[in-house]
Amino acid sequence: MFKIMMIEDDHVLFEEVRERLSQWSYEVCGVSDFGQVLQEFAACRPHLVIIDIQLPKYDGFHWCRMIRAHSKVPILFLSSRDHPTDMVMSMQLGADDFIQKPFHFDVLIAKIQAVLRRAYNYGNEQSAFRTWRGASVESAKNKVSAEEGTVLLTRNEMFILDFLLERRNAIVGREELIAALWNSEQFVSDNTLTVNVNRLRKKLDDIGLGQYIETKVGQGYMATEEAEA
Repeated sequence: MFKIMMIEDDHVLFEEVRERLSQWSYEVCGVSDFGQVLQEFAACRPHLVIIDIQLPKYDGFHWCRMIRAHSKVPILFLSSRDHPTDMVMSMQLGADDFIQKPFHFDVLIAKIQAVLRRAYNYGNEQSAFRTWRGASVESAKNKVSAEEGTVLLTRNEMFILDFLLERRNAIVGREELIAALWNSEQFVSDNTLTVNVNRLRKKLDDIGLGQYIETKVGQGYMATEEAEA
């Protein structure tokens, strides 16, 4: 289980984010004394830090600088401040990403997953080869093989399929997919996401799998899997 430290003085927001992240099996710790953040960081020992800029006593930039002096832990800023200098400052201090409030939770979780993936290189072994409805999915080769044959996917199509298969039988929001693609340096717009998904589905149709990538109108997409007996 990954542990996330959230340095946020808005108690309502903190509790909301903690509850939502717990549904994704993340453990979240907060701050009780904003004058002792570094000590609480050491006690929490998080895998990732989410930090606001405007905080009591010292701002988020100060604590980012202090944490960076002791640790390479990934840091993600979450702030209502939207001036470019704030974003530049956060990156110069060693932050890994910046999200502006108000935010969509799907975007937050996608960025958290992307930052953790880059920092800890998790998921690579299990996603390199997997099975789905009797087919073999080889991410490293951008290839899906079934009894009906084999199809080769583009990098974006393979990324989308992998992302959906990580959460099979669950709806993945369009915003979450776009954010994940952006964080993997494969940015697509809303329109081109639709094009990529349609191309992916058409290729999978050739081996009898296209119908199992479902569109959930107004929500996103879902890769379905047969329930285990």
